[in-house]
Amino acid sequence: MKLTFPSKFHAGMSRLTRGVLIAIATLIVFLGSDWVLPQPAAAYPFWAQQAYETPREATGRIVCANCHLAAKPVEIEVPQAVLPDTVFKAVVKIPYDTDVQQVLSTGERGPLNVGAVLMLPDGFKIAPEDRIPEEMKEEVGPSYLFQPYSETQDNVVLVGPLPGDQYQEIVFPVLSPDPRINKGVYFGKYSIHLGGNRGRGQVYPTGEKSNNTVYTAAVAGQVSQIAKSDDGGYQVTIQPEKGDAIVETIPPGPTLLVSQGEEVLAGAALTDNPNVGGFGQKDAEIVLQSANRVKGLIAFLAAVTLSQILLVLKKKQVEKVQAAEMSF
Repeated sequence: MKLTFPSKFHAGMSRLTRGVLIAIATLIVFLGSDWVLPQPAAAYPFWAQQAYETPREATGRIVCANCHLAAKPVEIEVPQAVLPDTVFKAVVKIPYDTDVQQVLSTGERGPLNVGAVLMLPDGFKIAPEDRIPEEMKEEVGPSYLFQPYSETQDNVVLVGPLPGDQYQEIVFPVLSPDPRINKGVYFGKYSIHLGGNRGRGQVYPTGEKSNNTVYTAAVAGQVSQIAKSDDGGYQVTIQPEKGDAIVETIPPGPTLLVSQGEEVLAGAALTDNPNVGGFGQKDAEIVLQSANRVKGLIAFLAAVTLSQILLVLKKKQVEKVQAAEMSF
């Protein structure tokens, strides 16, 4: 006997499964489990995926900048124009000094990871593996690196975290749409938006600081006590002139700059800034070109060239006639 379940049951189970997976992934990130993440809390574009419906705000700012506060350059290379239903390369470059090391969530030092979000025009998407040319597959690498931002936005692609020393250049295999099939797409010029990051963020999506940022004094006063925490961080007690003492909790990672008995101002740095990474964004343009327009342009140029040649020949013929008349 075959059991059947109503569609509402499947939809409910799908939402439940997705919610459980997101909760597990978030828990793993916060715990920084070494057996799952050998380089914990390095770069997580999927946090933007969970917190924002779209990664680009109305101002043009990509939301990754809300957590990755330092600015660093990124580059993107795309063809000037592409034909419909063709696979082309979008090359993303995230340069940084591979000799530097960042503060990991444990407070130890380790290599930087990289991540990126690529916002393609509507209709464009990552090419299926069977459409990627063989000569391009080696440059692209494993296809599982690229994930759609959501089920309804396969033109927005996430990648990362990836080892920065291996992926300072990421090749996205992009499939262009065919306006003859996709009626919502037209020939013309389109914008591409890139956000690229190296290293960990300074703020978590919850608003809490990570250990990869500078810690400051909440009030002015005297550093009355500095105690070492069990996790390797510090408990810095600041006694203002009036009121109760304030305890600043500093996680392992940043280097303490103040000493006991020192006077500090409100907002003064208690630690150095260990961040060596940063986030950058870049825009590019691409033209979805019609093959008929290209053929028409070639025909027009051929006609102009032929007419110029005929004019030159006609001119020479006239000059010969004039020369013959003058000789009589």
